[in-house]
Amino acid sequence: MRKIFQLIQRNLLSEKTEAYLRLRKKLPIITISRERGSGGRPIAYLVAKKLGPPWEVYHKQIIDDITKQTRLEKELISQVDEKQIPMIERILLDTLGKKYSTLSNYYKHLLRVLSAVGNRGHAIIIGRGANFLFSKSLNVRIICTMPQRIAWMMEYEKMTREEAILDLDRSDLEREEYNRVLFHHSVKKAHHYDLIVRTGRNVSIEDAADIIVCAAKKRFQI
Repeated sequence: MRKIFQLIQRNLLSEKTEAYLRLRKKLPIITISRERGSGGRPIAYLVAKKLGPPWEVYHKQIIDDITKQTRLEKELISQVDEKQIPMIERILLDTLGKKYSTLSNYYKHLLRVLSAVGNRGHAIIIGRGANFLFSKSLNVRIICTMPQRIAWMMEYEKMTREEAILDLDRSDLEREEYNRVLFHHSVKKAHHYDLIVRTGRNVSIEDAADIIVCAAKKRFQI
């Protein structure tokens, strides 16, 4: 009798998982992992502008603000289709497994916010390891040569060359550590992305946005 019960449970779980995977595959999400100083944020906003409403950009500051305020987190989750809310926990369990229960409250809130943002759809999520949560979305990596990154940091962030180098080295280490600790992956591995764009002298910010928009329209049939 127990074996029959277990078999039924496995079949039900399989059906739920299949439905869940079908839903995830349809979600119109673009994740943008980027090296600091490569133009990732302006590219994301340009992509949103070119795709038009209801596409929205979510970067680190927006995500962190929601994460730190319970009211904002509840408001965000309340905007998600009720049928999709169970998928939020499912995504986290599928991605992190038992490790999810051992995370600090901050990381649990952060991951729930990211999952809720993604499950609303039409989201362009910058950083925070979102590509590891939404493997079926359009996952993009923006890179750039170090000399160009330094030049852009000096121009747009008004840093000296020495300050820019220190800032970029620190940022690269922090982002690699964040993804390694939380997802056990390196952001530098190419197979984590559908598309890698190297901005610079030959590929402008607008060129990069156009490439991503073209890929998004094909992926999401829009």
